[in-house]
Amino acid sequence: MACSPTPISALHFSNPVLPKRPSSPSMLNPRAMAKKELYFNHDGSTTKKLQAGVDMVANLNKYGPPKIVNDGETVLKEIELEDPLENVGVKLVRQAGCEDYCRWYESCSNARGIEKTAKALVSELKLMSREVEDHELVDVAAVSAGNDYVVGNMIADALRQVGRKGVVTIEKGKCTENSLQIVEGMQFDRGYLSPYFVTDRQKMTIEFHNCKLLVVDKKITNPKEMFKILDSAVKEKYPIVIVAEGIEQEALAPVIRNKLRGVLKAAAIKAPAFGERKSQYLDDIAILTGGTVIRDEMGLSLEKVGKEVLGSAIKVVITKGSTLIVTDGSTRKAVEERVSQIRRLVENTEEKFQKKILNERIARLSAGIAILQVGAQTQVELKDKQLRLEDALNATKSAIEEGVVVGGGCTLLRLSTTVDGIKQVLDNEEQKIGAEIFKRALRYPVRLIAKNAGVNGNVVIEKVLSNDNINYGYNAARDRYEDLMKAGIMDPSKVVRCCLEHAASVAKTFLTSDAVVVDIKELEPIRRRPPMPTSGDFCFPKEVILSASCV
Repeated sequence: MACSPTPISALHFSNPVLPKRPSSPSMLNPRAMAKKELYFNHDGSTTKKLQAGVDMVANLNKYGPPKIVNDGETVLKEIELEDPLENVGVKLVRQAGCEDYCRWYESCSNARGIEKTAKALVSELKLMSREVEDHELVDVAAVSAGNDYVVGNMIADALRQVGRKGVVTIEKGKCTENSLQIVEGMQFDRGYLSPYFVTDRQKMTIEFHNCKLLVVDKKITNPKEMFKILDSAVKEKYPIVIVAEGIEQEALAPVIRNKLRGVLKAAAIKAPAFGERKSQYLDDIAILTGGTVIRDEMGLSLEKVGKEVLGSAIKVVITKGSTLIVTDGSTRKAVEERVSQIRRLVENTEEKFQKKILNERIARLSAGIAILQVGAQTQVELKDKQLRLEDALNATKSAIEEGVVVGGGCTLLRLSTTVDGIKQVLDNEEQKIGAEIFKRALRYPVRLIAKNAGVNGNVVIEKVLSNDNINYGYNAARDRYEDLMKAGIMDPSKVVRCCLEHAASVAKTFLTSDAVVVDIKELEPIRRRPPMPTSGDFCFPKEVILSASCV
């Protein structure tokens, strides 16, 4: 062992070399380079194939393994078509994530006109949007979850307890019913320093339970400085998370090496913020977890300290860009004292930016974390509930972020009435054709909703547009015209904006594609099972004969 004359640990701190990633797939397998096939669009046949894939996405309900879902994005992830060109069309729509706008491609138009129209419509959308009120969060979440007000009330209750900017997570529960749990903890925007620390390869996340935290207010340059702490983690078999100003590659490499060998459960993240703010955030983390910050000004040396300086957490989840720390609440008194101290600083601070930073620290320390635990009888039901909760939570966060607009396709319908004005500022007739197709596409969702409800879409469009109240629309569930905002039918403005922008982007890609390159799938030979030997032809394996001859 490099640090001790007697071997006391399985840790290896010599030759700190990171595992090399293969530079290309061909290094792993010389036959991994797939053959390509090039399709030109001289006669428009390539575009027609792409459109066929888009049309299939617009018209289908579900392909793939059995899942109960109600959102288009999940459906799109499961679609894989046999025709390579049609499959490219599916992948383009998958990037947009919204199948309701697939019909624009039925006519040829100028991509520039579509792009300009999209930008103008987004500006109009911002004027129509308004801030979501607290009692409306239930409606936003419920509509996104398929009119499931149980889910809507649960998410609204979670945000009510942790605040609009609070942290809400979703995880699998241990019982058959959904439940809400509020725990102590915090989240900040710093991810793992190396993907080699990942414990879940599918999600590319790190998750530790009952782990320790080492908080260091300096850059770690020598791996030997951490030996005593890491050796204790190996002996007592607890995971450890290192939070430091920075870790040099030379110091990080042996930690990764021991993690890959299965000797050590560890992860490293960079401290949040910079300068003085960084030191304050590290103090907050230490107080929350019951640890001590290692810094030279306090006379603490990383080489000499033991596990008494480590903080504790019942759960830590680290992604590429964020870290979530959940504690058991044993440090609540210390956290409350820290929050009171920061509040006094806010009262004595006049600068707006400093007040904003201090208030963020208060919210991060005192808000807590809401955990929505999903329960179900079967795996299929569990997946369905989990997807509904995720959709509802994302929609609610989007509504908080950018506000809400009228739902039921009525916002898009009223945006279509502004297209004629937009056409006046476009450069040429081709761009105006693009804007006109955009106008028709914006009316498609309302027409489709009316068709599904068994009524004439043109009649619904005419009736809605005849009323000047922007909240007025058609409620297909109740088959009546009313104020949709009061009825709780609303969409997050961010979702509508992304639909406009992404659909325009995909349409532009379609219209400007002159050639498509796809992989040629090589058919693998089907292995035939050898025929079963008859009783007369049966022979013992060679190994059995040899062993029998030795007896």
